[in-house]
Amino acid sequence: MSKTLLTLDFETYYDVQVSLQKISTMEYIRHPMFKVWGVGLQVDDGEPYWVPEDEVEAALAEFDWDDTALLCHNTPFDGFILTQYYKIKPAYYYDTAAMARGWWPGQTASLRATSERCFPHDETMRKGTELVNAKGIYDLPPDIEEEIAGYCRQDVALTYAIFKQLIEGYPQSELDLIDLTTTMFCEPILKIDRERLTMYHETEVMAGETAISNSGYCKKVLASNQKFTAAIKEDLDITAPTKVSPTTGKVIPALGKNDAGWKQMRAMYPEHEHVWAGRVAVKSRINETRATRFLAAADPVTDTLPAPLRYYAAHTGRFGGTDKLNLQNLPRGSELRKSLIAPDDHLVYVADLSNIEARMLAWLAGQDDLLAQFAHGEDIYSNFAATVYNKPIDKKEHPTERFVGKTAILGLGYGMGAKKFQATLAAGAAGPSLQFSDSQAAGVVTKYRQSYYKIPILWKRLENFLAMSLQQRGTLDYSVLQFTNNEIILPNAMSLKYMDLKNEGGELVYTGRNGREKTYGGRLTENVVQALSRIVITDAMLKLRNELTEGQVALTVHDEVVIVAPNTNPDATMNSIIDILCTPPNWAKDLPLDAEGGYAHNYSK
Repeated sequence: MSKTLLTLDFETYYDVQVSLQKISTMEYIRHPMFKVWGVGLQVDDGEPYWVPEDEVEAALAEFDWDDTALLCHNTPFDGFILTQYYKIKPAYYYDTAAMARGWWPGQTASLRATSERCFPHDETMRKGTELVNAKGIYDLPPDIEEEIAGYCRQDVALTYAIFKQLIEGYPQSELDLIDLTTTMFCEPILKIDRERLTMYHETEVMAGETAISNSGYCKKVLASNQKFTAAIKEDLDITAPTKVSPTTGKVIPALGKNDAGWKQMRAMYPEHEHVWAGRVAVKSRINETRATRFLAAADPVTDTLPAPLRYYAAHTGRFGGTDKLNLQNLPRGSELRKSLIAPDDHLVYVADLSNIEARMLAWLAGQDDLLAQFAHGEDIYSNFAATVYNKPIDKKEHPTERFVGKTAILGLGYGMGAKKFQATLAAGAAGPSLQFSDSQAAGVVTKYRQSYYKIPILWKRLENFLAMSLQQRGTLDYSVLQFTNNEIILPNAMSLKYMDLKNEGGELVYTGRNGREKTYGGRLTENVVQALSRIVITDAMLKLRNELTEGQVALTVHDEVVIVAPNTNPDATMNSIIDILCTPPNWAKDLPLDAEGGYAHNYSK
């Protein structure tokens, strides 16, 4: 490591309301009550020291930040203070909380838990509890400051010690991805169109209130499942639909906007649409709420909007939304997307990898005929639908039939059975609600497994390899994967972890987020394919960052990458982005990739 490594931990004022439990990082640091009590610092492997409030700015100014890497536990928080409050940008960002999520997916990455995990037998390596003594005290008295200083020095020492342990074997590409993820938050480039977003918020508020008023019912009745069910029975003589709760197994009202029963009821009684619309309006104020959060999160002067993404939020390494601003859920064509804009003389370039998981699944299974269809640019959804309906399927002429093919291709590759396939079509969450009989659904599932027979073989092979790894010393190799006890090592040296994996009566059981969980061939395949697809996307992001010298990766949403770059020669810039995304990784050189994209002043794709 050639750069100076500065381990840093800010201690800041907080109370019941001015708290990250109540407001986002952006709102917290811009709050009128925000105050830095002091900061703990450690240079390389030196001793940690405390810098009090009135000396912080001078202490930070002593560093050559162009040659200084920042290390924190939860770096987006401390890094945001550094960049937005002190206007300092380090050369590189490390984050031990992010690294902990990478090493132990699904487990808490708090400093307390990570310390106990890294140093289980050393009681001196524990996070203190003194911070609570300063809660609500704006100006710290000397005795409390002394406690907080000691507490902070301990946190700095823990962070550095954890880093020294976790850095061993941590892939450089993943460290670079942590740096990029932190940069997207701490040094944002996307802006909000404040006028458009404000108008959208006002429109949503008005539309919601109008729908509630037109329904003829008050908010309390519309919001309560019990009261709403009783009201439509008494007033409209309509019995509310029900479903079995997947959590409790009890019968409950099926009144969610995506419930098949709710959709059927709305379709059966269109004359009461004003009632249904009122129910939706009172239960789903998400657009109004999210517009409010976007407005509150953006810088009030520059209108820049940080991109809070949680690195390794999922078991498979996928990003997640965080900080009360879920940028992983921006529906295409929505006003929220369109309200994100580029700065002056720049454009928002958006590109996404097409069918990346379906391609990766076919590649890993060796389903060469399906890979060939991808390589030739064929419409695989229509192709499979044609085998189901025994006729040529055209995307424009047969949208419903093609949707069935799409649902099959995207859902059946991980072992989905006929019942679930039938329910998925009926729910209509991603398209029209379609009613398939038991035999029709079973026929599509059988057709898929016969047409792409190597995919079911893959399910069984992955399950067998993971089971065999419990009895083997060393590793078992399959394609680009290595199986060893409790984990599947990926080609970038990260792993899919199955903690405390056991073979119990022929079933593979491990400790996951929700306690002991079962896994099996289809689920393992989904994990592996998503993890491999994620590597393709994130490696492309790093390549875009390095090769687009005038562009900046601003955001990623699932299989989509968002870049802000100058508006000069935009077609050439777009072509460069597509070329990079379509370059297969070294470990899968024969994987046929495809991408599409576009550019505009706003995030409109």
